[in-house]
Amino acid sequence: EGYHSYYIYIISNKHKTVFYTGVTNNLRIRLSQHAKNNLNGNKTFASKYHATYLLYYEMFTWVQEAIAREKEVKNWRREKKIELIKTINPNLDFLNDLFL
Repeated sequence: EGYHSYYIYIISNKHKTVFYTGVTNNLRIRLSQHAKNNLNGNKTFASKYHATYLLYYEMFTWVQEAIAREKEVKNWRREKKIELIKTINPNLDFLNDLFL
């Protein structure tokens, strides 16, 4: 079996009023899917709130670890998510350009 990377990520809308936590094995493709869903008017949580801006990600080798971490972070309160984001992104910059 080949080596894979899995990511958990937190995306937001332009004004950073909502946070969406997800898991993927290809962050670049997943971010472009979120952007397309917005344009297509799909009624996912992320598209409803125009959450396409990447604020945070973590990489894992094992999908089980990534899924467990996603579940953990999803249940956190907003303040705790912001603290996590600031560990790699102190200014809450949009990181999408890293995955273009």
